[in-house]
Amino acid sequence: MISRRHLTGFDTFQVPHRFTDVLVIGAGLAGCRAAIAAATMPGTRVTVLAKGTLVDANSEHAQGGIAAVLGPEGGDSPELHVEDTLRAGCGLGDPEIVEVVVREGIGRVRELIDWGAQFDRGEERFRLAQEGGHSRPRILHARGDYTGHELLRTLLDHLRGEPRIHLIENCFAIDLLTEDSRCIGAMAYEEGTGLEAIWARAVVIATGGAGRLFRETTNPPNATGDGVAMAFRAGAVIRDMEFVQFHPTTLYVAGADRFLITEAARGEGGKLKDRYGRAFMKDYHPDAELAPRDVVSRAILSQLAKVQDSRVFLDLTGLDPAFVRRRFPNVDQICRSFGIDITKDPIPVRPSAHYMIGGIRADPDGATNIEGLYASGEAASTGLHGANRLGSNSLLEALVFGHRAGNAAAAKAVSLPKIQVPTHRTIGERRRETSLDLPDLMHSLQSLMGRLVGIERAGPGLEEAVHQIEHWTRYALDVDFHKPDGWTLQNLLTAAGLVARAALARRESRGVHYRTDFPATDDETWLAHVEWTIQSLEPVIRPTR
Repeated sequence: MISRRHLTGFDTFQVPHRFTDVLVIGAGLAGCRAAIAAATMPGTRVTVLAKGTLVDANSEHAQGGIAAVLGPEGGDSPELHVEDTLRAGCGLGDPEIVEVVVREGIGRVRELIDWGAQFDRGEERFRLAQEGGHSRPRILHARGDYTGHELLRTLLDHLRGEPRIHLIENCFAIDLLTEDSRCIGAMAYEEGTGLEAIWARAVVIATGGAGRLFRETTNPPNATGDGVAMAFRAGAVIRDMEFVQFHPTTLYVAGADRFLITEAARGEGGKLKDRYGRAFMKDYHPDAELAPRDVVSRAILSQLAKVQDSRVFLDLTGLDPAFVRRRFPNVDQICRSFGIDITKDPIPVRPSAHYMIGGIRADPDGATNIEGLYASGEAASTGLHGANRLGSNSLLEALVFGHRAGNAAAAKAVSLPKIQVPTHRTIGERRRETSLDLPDLMHSLQSLMGRLVGIERAGPGLEEAVHQIEHWTRYALDVDFHKPDGWTLQNLLTAAGLVARAALARRESRGVHYRTDFPATDDETWLAHVEWTIQSLEPVIRPTR
């Protein structure tokens, strides 16, 4: 029988359908790389679903850069990159996976260069930046702070040259289709067309993160945890959702989106100062502005409490103005639109939700516990980041695991017969239809998450958050929505419940997860992953050793 828990009451077999060999859900860096890899398998047809337009992907907005050791400049080596990554992961990084990403990532980056990616160069070699947590300069950037845009442009140019890849924009994946514990496609809603069942022999989820769980976030509107929620409903193992990384420096101006001010600004010499003009980071960590992101975020919160303010300032005024404008053109342009000259005025900043470290548990080939289902990019939990993502490693992971998941999905697809639409009918349970104020409920959820499940957490607040999310979930998940905004809310509620429950379960502080009631790191009990499945309301605590 078809096992499904669709967020729509429509019958799967009463809607139009299409067939493909590999279905890739998500058109960011990981999704595009997976599609390109899958299409190299002779005769394999690949369909890519983009939730919005191609410029809506989170990858498009990545400023920071991509970490890769392309040579021995500055005494760098892959071994040092591995060491830095494992240290940042606070004991939960998987050494095998870190080795894979660091070493294979070099080839993936060189491949992008061969395909036309234009990284910033000096007279003889690439300009390499150093960022927090990295012991050497190894961060490549493109057009200053337009790295994500340049990488995605390169991949899309290559993807469009593959005749076996069919790209569908403005197509919302609602739920996965499964049969006999195997993933065989997805139900989707295409703007202007409506519902459609897409049958596939293998599926890759590359839907990005869930930053929109929080009001203060660097993420674009599409980052709503859809892939994690879909996979969870289908029975996939979801791991380490308590680890939400906040970026320390996002623009904090009334009326402005929480625009990310790249970490490279601190790597190039920018100083964090409070309202009195005092540089304070040395009070919190010997590496000052180059401390790991979780340290910097908590330091900012502490300093704000001390000086009774709502923002600190990132000061670039001590740097050469021509260099600053050339190095950070995107930051310069955005700040100018709010009357801030970054060569003369300190930039008001505060932390915002940035990256979901946890996600769908994936093995070294991106495979999940569901046959035929793969995951890559921010939607996946691969073991690279551990408890704290090292900056500029995520784009590298997207390339490596996009390639690996695409290859594995194509290999699975060619080993299976073509999917046949089952002849029996499965009628979805009818659920109630009601009128909910979706924006109000979404704002309430974001406010709750920021207040109780943010940078600092405590047991009583987490219990309150879990209780409130359960209350909203009881009536919102039972509604039969017919458009993406309703399904998006339901996915956000599912993802929020996973984050809050995991944060409550982990009774220690580690990496980006900080419990004020359990401020110490407890390796004896919690050198472990926290895993969830829909079959159980209790977590599985899986030790790493």
